[in-house]
Amino acid sequence: RVDLARPTGDMIRAHPHLEEKAKLLRSQPAQIVEPKGLLYVQQREFAVTTPKDGSVSILGSDDATTCHIVVLRHTGSGATCLTHCDGSDTEAEVSLIMSSVKSLSSSTGCGRLEVHLVGGFNDDRQLSQKLTNQLLRAFDLQPEDVHLVTFCVTELNDREEQDIHFPIIYGIAVNVKTAEIFPATFPVKGPDEDLRSAHTLTGAPLTNIYDAKTEQLQIGPYFWGPFPHVDFWLEQDDAQILQNLSTSPLAEPPHFVSHIRSTLTFLKEHPFPSRSLFPDRKPRIYKKNEEGLWEQVCSDKI
Repeated sequence: RVDLARPTGDMIRAHPHLEEKAKLLRSQPAQIVEPKGLLYVQQREFAVTTPKDGSVSILGSDDATTCHIVVLRHTGSGATCLTHCDGSDTEAEVSLIMSSVKSLSSSTGCGRLEVHLVGGFNDDRQLSQKLTNQLLRAFDLQPEDVHLVTFCVTELNDREEQDIHFPIIYGIAVNVKTAEIFPATFPVKGPDEDLRSAHTLTGAPLTNIYDAKTEQLQIGPYFWGPFPHVDFWLEQDDAQILQNLSTSPLAEPPHFVSHIRSTLTFLKEHPFPSRSLFPDRKPRIYKKNEEGLWEQVCSDKI
């Protein structure tokens, strides 16, 4: 058992294999994952599938600074969930991903649940440390045994440069077929990147975006009201946006500000998504085409 009453430093010393595994993961260069066969998961989203999936072979997420990326896998069924947690409601989120993996593993007698935690760093506000503790506690509260296999978070994912701390790994991918986990970066984060980011920025709860049975990506329907002070934020310079809309301004990836601007512009263009984006109250559905890329499906064909 992991003793949660002790600081994480003690825990690492008590389980040196976790530190070894983190070291091994950190030493790997980030692989560029192309969109073919990929299901990209944004902040506050999760997706779960099995090795039988004919469309998706890789789940991945990146741009995590104080956030953590969590992979939960059942070794018997191979059911694998990846989520990008930001500490908004950790206990509820862990329950959600646990039930999503169990629902795809119900017919499997043998096997165990394994969890991999990656992300965070020694940030000034100790948000990473807080999220690490929340995740450990949430998994510890589960009625089932969960085996902690990868623990590359906070102080184990930290590097320092001229007195400024940064994460070493910003993103990871998991191969659903082989269970391999590796540092990764993703040139394509779609489909509907701005729409999904807008959903998060307006305070959405953790959302499941994939149906493994139909092999369909389902976005929405999402609803929000006009974003407060959107014109004010769009008038600000890059430094102001970085300072005020990031949990860790000095450690953000270079495209952070352009991504936020793009999301804010989207929110300005769609103050009432119930009218402009989801008038029929149906999700936007995507399926992988023969090239392994997402293609929108007309909702009347579903």
